[in-house]
Amino acid sequence: MQPGYPQQQPPPIDNNMTMSIVSIFLFWPLAIPAIINASKVNTLVQQGDYAGAQAAAAESKKWSKWAVIVGLVWIAIIVVCCLLGGLAGLVGGSNSNY
Repeated sequence: MQPGYPQQQPPPIDNNMTMSIVSIFLFWPLAIPAIINASKVNTLVQQGDYAGAQAAAAESKKWSKWAVIVGLVWIAIIVVCCLLGGLAGLVGGSNSNY
């Protein structure tokens, strides 16, 4: 480092907090570790631990992605089951006379 030159800051690290919060509405058991890791990123950057901050951001992103994937698959399964149940009710209920 040359004297008289300001220390160069590394590029900002995205903590993925938005994705973590969105994922809590889809599948909260996997979103909790995502939020915990996302909340560590800014603290680690302030302490100068950029490698740790990048690792926490990567973990947050991983857990968020899994929460979103599992949540969307779960919602798709529920929709398919409801549609199949409704169709079964229509087919089975059309033969009865009340």
